[in-house]
Amino acid sequence: MTDWPIHARFDGPIVVIGYGSIGRGALPLIKRHIACDHSKITVIDPDDSHRDMLEREKVAFVHKPLTRDNYRDILTPLLTAGPVPGFIVNLSVDVSSVAMMDLCKDLGALYVDTVIEPWLGFYTDRHMPPEARSNYALRESLLDLRRRKPGGPTAVSCCGANPGMVSWLVKQALLNLATDCGEAVETPKTREGWARLMWKLGVKGVHVAERDTQRARTPKPRGIFVNTWSVEGFIAEGLQPAELGWGTHEKALPPEGRRHLAGCGSAIYLMRPGAGTRVRSWTPTAQSQLGFLVTHNESISIADYYTVRDDNKLIFRPTCHYAYHPCDDALLSLHELAGRQWRAQDDWMILDEHDILDGSDELGVLLYGHSRNAYWFGSQLSIQDTRRVAPFQNATGLQVTSAVLAGMVWALENPQAGIVEVDEIDFARCLQIQRPYLGPVVGVYTDWTPLSDRDGGLFPDSVDISDPWQFSNVIVRDSSV
Repeated sequence: MTDWPIHARFDGPIVVIGYGSIGRGALPLIKRHIACDHSKITVIDPDDSHRDMLEREKVAFVHKPLTRDNYRDILTPLLTAGPVPGFIVNLSVDVSSVAMMDLCKDLGALYVDTVIEPWLGFYTDRHMPPEARSNYALRESLLDLRRRKPGGPTAVSCCGANPGMVSWLVKQALLNLATDCGEAVETPKTREGWARLMWKLGVKGVHVAERDTQRARTPKPRGIFVNTWSVEGFIAEGLQPAELGWGTHEKALPPEGRRHLAGCGSAIYLMRPGAGTRVRSWTPTAQSQLGFLVTHNESISIADYYTVRDDNKLIFRPTCHYAYHPCDDALLSLHELAGRQWRAQDDWMILDEHDILDGSDELGVLLYGHSRNAYWFGSQLSIQDTRRVAPFQNATGLQVTSAVLAGMVWALENPQAGIVEVDEIDFARCLQIQRPYLGPVVGVYTDWTPLSDRDGGLFPDSVDISDPWQFSNVIVRDSSV
């Protein structure tokens, strides 16, 4: 495909913060689909390893880290150097998303990011209790900013693949499920309408179920963390406490589970890291698999978005959590990391499109507990399809960068929406923009449950046969698989 559509126009400056694997993949999509003056694009990164790529593209580069002390001085002149205020595309690590949004509000600038990122040191601060280092706490800081500064220029929070695209997949999956169950429904127009639709359909919860089968051409070296996306980001979230949205169908907290004392109350956390917590889940290619319960913003926001209340009484909420099986090299890297008592390896490597021999990233949502048992809906994007449609990225990266593009376009079409979460924006429009970059998008029903094939095993464990979808059946205890 060479005749790519222009989805939007922007006359102001665009500032891309971060030029790692996602930044390098996102920039060509921005230039391809958004009509803008390329001389008004600036990239900021403390690492200049790929400066030559920017020079070839004639894109300005600022080789500096953004910190608490300098970000306003560096960004203000860049964002105000055009006929209209600028647009921040935050694809960084260690740069506070809330601080960036606050600045954009002051300047009238637009904003999008892929995660609620804190300042450097947040994830490893031993003086902070686990709940304070959680994604729940980070999301509450975002919601606090929205309450303090409502309205104004659009800032789209957590608009990557997950968090991001998966929230749009949940809505489409609900509509598909309703049709297949013979329910005549119109597309809901409000959060309350979506929540009641999920409740009506009998959905107990959602796994963000992912299997990355991308395979490197050369074996992973010992002592190097290898991944298909940000190693810094993966280690950071892997060492946060495991978190999940906590549904109303659950009978009891897990032994290591803790509730939050403030905020929306949609999630719990475990007194163990996500990189050391496994859960049973299912994707079409792998079928039954064990994934990591790594904390993600969508686990909290989806559970919150689909909450049903009646006169402030909690009626329904789904359980929601990530169930991630990374690529084989990343899995081996995690074992190595755990063996080092969670001390990061001295070096790391992100597999780009040249390093990968074959494989795909199968990322979707598994809606479970309803009358059809479980329904997986998502993207099956291969490295071969990725190479055909976009440069400078692998399949994992393209699922993220195409969602960033969709969020940018939606913001340009809705420039005064204030701070929004991806659950709140037009899922159909965003998926329409993203669709050419997702490979096959499929929906598959399965009769699998977390109790499948667990009777008569070599090491039988205690299960709740009255409800296969209890989280106690999903989490993997240390002594059983």
